[in-house]
Amino acid sequence: MVLTRKYPADFHQLEKVLCRQKPDRPVLFEYFVNGELISFVNDRPFAGTDKREDQIRDIIQFFHRAGYDYATIPSRYFNAFSFENTDHEKKATVSLNEGSAITNRATFESYNWPDPEKGDFELLNKLSSELIEGMKFIVSAPGGVLENVIDLVGFERLCFLIYEDEDLTKAIFDEVGSRLLRFYEICSAIETVGALIVNDDWGFKTQTMLSPDMLRQFVFPWHKKIVEAIHQNGKYAILHSCGNLSEVLDDVVEDMNYDAKHSYEDNILPVEEAWKLWHEQIAVMGGIDMDFLVRSTPETIAERCLKMLELTGSKAYALGSGNSIPTYVPIENYLAMIETINK
Repeated sequence: MVLTRKYPADFHQLEKVLCRQKPDRPVLFEYFVNGELISFVNDRPFAGTDKREDQIRDIIQFFHRAGYDYATIPSRYFNAFSFENTDHEKKATVSLNEGSAITNRATFESYNWPDPEKGDFELLNKLSSELIEGMKFIVSAPGGVLENVIDLVGFERLCFLIYEDEDLTKAIFDEVGSRLLRFYEICSAIETVGALIVNDDWGFKTQTMLSPDMLRQFVFPWHKKIVEAIHQNGKYAILHSCGNLSEVLDDVVEDMNYDAKHSYEDNILPVEEAWKLWHEQIAVMGGIDMDFLVRSTPETIAERCLKMLELTGSKAYALGSGNSIPTYVPIENYLAMIETINK
């Protein structure tokens, strides 16, 4: 399918949103999209998994054709490190209790911690010339601080461990956090990387996964260091975190100093209300609810998106989904969302 973008690519427009300003025209934002959608928009099959350079080229072309001012490159596309875990069933959803690589001090000390320096970071430099004029890369990491600790330990075991061995708990968080910090230091230093997504889910529908005080003790200090590293390199830090974060939003803004918040859900707080509450403090990215995107008609989606653009005037706001575009989002519904910026 050939999409005709109305506006030339201009990362400065997204920068204005991230600075809580009003861009010169509407701006799109998406965390990641599925390969089938990339194939549909590019009108050719998405490159195979053994062709990482071609995959990145396809991603660049997709984001440009669809009207974005950047291309999001998750860390897996340049073989960044990952935290090895024990095998578990490969299903569409995985229990938060699956992690079992670290269960006590002995397994912590014997764990094979990855080297954050490993990864084909030069690939981003190599493919910088492939970026269409006006575009930049946005990079995301191999999971977040809390996400990776839960993956290694298991959620229930982590809850017990916090009370049973606080020192070991902190040591695990520090090993994970220090490696993610180094990842962001490396990526934010790349000239054509304009912003970085710090992806780390913290909440359930009604509350945070750990108490706010526990998050402040173990998780947030590493996020503060990560944001500081990103800002020191003159780049923008976008928090992608699912769940109800109302109790810690002040921490996100005032302590960690994130430039933008992504991931919203109507059952928690509709993006319209989130923007009214927060846009003077932090940029609001995306937010069109996933369930709404899946179940609604293209006409209803377009109507809501247009109203959102009218409400915000695009000040401190970029249009996009509440989370991402997996394969179960109908392509026609996705197109109805993004094409509203041309109206």
